[in-house]
Amino acid sequence: MAKTEMIRARVEPELKREAEEVLGELGMSATEAITLFYTQVAMQRGLPFDVRLPNAETVEALQQAQDGTDLVEYLTLEDLKAKA
Repeated sequence: MAKTEMIRARVEPELKREAEEVLGELGMSATEAITLFYTQVAMQRGLPFDVRLPNAETVEALQQAQDGTDLVEYLTLEDLKAKA
């Protein structure tokens, strides 16, 4: 079947650049990625991944990571494993 439909979407330039860089590393074009996504939506009759809101603990952890607060550094993997 000939590809005759067009999809237009506005996204932030940095998001587009980052996503297309990753797609390039995967050997895919944006068109191929969108086609793959649409194929999966049609096949699964919904989004091909979970969409959830993070709980309060996760929101706090994400905020701390962004802010760089309450971070713990380990010098070695063994030190990290010992604390777990």
